[in-house]
Amino acid sequence: MKRREQSQTEQLRRALSEREAQLQEAQARLAALEGSTSLQVGRALTSAAKRPGRGLVRLPRDLFRLWRRSGRTTQASGRRRPDPVRSYETEREEARLLSGAPGAPDGRLAVAGVLSAEAAEAVRPYVRVVPLLPHDAQPVFESVDVDAVLVSASAAAPGGCGPWAHTGDPAAADRTRALAWVLEAAAARGVPTVLLADAPAPPALARLGFDLVHEGGAGVPLHRFNPIAADPERSAEPVRLAGPRPAGAAARRVLGALAEDGLRPAEAAWQDLPEVLRSSSLVVVEDAGAADRALACGARALLVGRPGDGPERAAAVPPGPAGADSAARELERLRAAGPLPPEEVRAVLRSVFLTDAVPVRLAEVFGRLDFAPGSAGASAVLAGRRAAVLAAPADDTAALALADDLLNQDLAPAEAVVPAEAAHLAGVERLRSFGVPVRTAEGVPADGPGHLRWAALARAASAPWAVLWREAGGPALLADLLCAAECSGADAVGAATVPGGGDGAWEAATADQDYVFVGAVRPDLARTELAGRGLDPGLWNRHGARLLALGPHRRAGEAAGAPQARSAPGAP
Repeated sequence: MKRREQSQTEQLRRALSEREAQLQEAQARLAALEGSTSLQVGRALTSAAKRPGRGLVRLPRDLFRLWRRSGRTTQASGRRRPDPVRSYETEREEARLLSGAPGAPDGRLAVAGVLSAEAAEAVRPYVRVVPLLPHDAQPVFESVDVDAVLVSASAAAPGGCGPWAHTGDPAAADRTRALAWVLEAAAARGVPTVLLADAPAPPALARLGFDLVHEGGAGVPLHRFNPIAADPERSAEPVRLAGPRPAGAAARRVLGALAEDGLRPAEAAWQDLPEVLRSSSLVVVEDAGAADRALACGARALLVGRPGDGPERAAAVPPGPAGADSAARELERLRAAGPLPPEEVRAVLRSVFLTDAVPVRLAEVFGRLDFAPGSAGASAVLAGRRAAVLAAPADDTAALALADDLLNQDLAPAEAVVPAEAAHLAGVERLRSFGVPVRTAEGVPADGPGHLRWAALARAASAPWAVLWREAGGPALLADLLCAAECSGADAVGAATVPGGGDGAWEAATADQDYVFVGAVRPDLARTELAGRGLDPGLWNRHGARLLALGPHRRAGEAAGAPQARSAPGAP
């Protein structure tokens, strides 16, 4: 099927022209009808019938006058034709069409969404969502050009308060018909449709004719669940986090036993849940997705129930006859361990970032669809993770170290940018041979301030992010930096520094801080546009940039180095 080539403005102009033409035709017909002799004769006869006395006497005279005027033009040639009048219904419909506009194209996938509030908030940073509502689904869907239709079962869950609640239930036939029409229209236009089965919903919902039904949610939204500025004084009391699906009978017995021992539920709306997890040190959950959310916020998680199919990141207690005793012992052990240390938080975030974050899950789901020609494709969901590695190797030894470091990364770089005079080095040629795109920059200064050298390299990059490579940082370098940027929305990530130099007191005071906004950083990752401006990194904060502190990578159990001042309140 061909995609519609007309833009929204052209469609509205065509609809307006059609309405005006119809109105003018109706006015012309009405004028012709009112001026017709047949209508005039009918009016004369009706008037005579109403007043038989005088009417019958005047009837022959009126009919004679109509006969004499019947051969003459009733409308003056110079009379101005009335201007068409736009009806209220036309304006109201066009206002609805405009309200569904997805905005200017920005390279992301555009999806028509039937989503719950939580699901919409999870996917909004990665795709352009055009929300559909039951009362205007047809005009809005007709007015926009989208790449896919995305429906979450949580939007149709029984008992919900959203506009699509109970869709698929016979009691909500109007909403079911509206969604069925959207799916039929999408099939006619060649637009694929997806159902995310992230919550229990009426069985008829999945039978409406989706191209793909994905069992599970949209992944972990790291822009919501993260340890950014977490509470340094976390509560030691464990809390229970309910899952989207009811727990099984065995899991309910285990949870009931823990409740008798003082386990309290987390009473918070979905908007406030990240703050609850960032202030807790231990959470009891019922599914692997909720465990990942808790771990991403820096809290330990005890999974009671059936583990998920993905990586096992949380301590799990299988529900069985001895499940309650095992859960109580495991809960006590995790409570004594306290919240996750920084190195474990970073490892968990990296694992979630690479396997179960929202853009990864959406790319996996959309990768199973057949998009129409000209659409952005499933890879557009991951476009925000593309990073160019900026490096200025001086010789073959440095270039080979660069190649070894980049080829061993957990997250592959989008491209490498080197000075033009370094394009012939052995390490750069090795990157090309392994399929890494290499760009060269002209006029890179060999001496002078380092930020001018980075700026010259950044101007030659095409990726949205720039990694300022100085030395080998290990296989997790790119993943950790881009994960921190996705969690925080920061413009630059690096180790905290004191602006303008200093005696090192600021560095010592912030040495133990990870995932905290600061006033200045030694940037390891920055938005390409920011790095290309040629400003001293010490001035980035003054120009509105958000800077996130991320210390050097340390393996679990590795010491932080020499004794330093602690930044946590009350710490020695």
